[in-house]
Amino acid sequence: MPTLHIEHGVTSFTEWKTAFDRFADFRAQAGVRRHSVRRPVDDANYVVIDLDFDTTEGAQAFLEALRERVWPSRENAPALVGAPQTRILETVEGNEA
Repeated sequence: MPTLHIEHGVTSFTEWKTAFDRFADFRAQAGVRRHSVRRPVDDANYVVIDLDFDTTEGAQAFLEALRERVWPSRENAPALVGAPQTRILETVEGNEA
């Protein structure tokens, strides 16, 4: 299962999370199967997001939509700091307890 991995700074986690939650339907329609949001324990203004897709093409298409329609807009990404760092990852091995 391909994962779109995103990391970036935010000015306010609360403001960022509110905007993230507004895009739940957008993520579902784009084929996001599951997501996780994490923060470093020593930096409340940094987020790490993993979005799982059925296909690499789906992850790539969603990344392009983020780059073109979401991240450039102050309204859509009000707390974003700088350019997000992204990678599309393929799971080689996993263990679910």
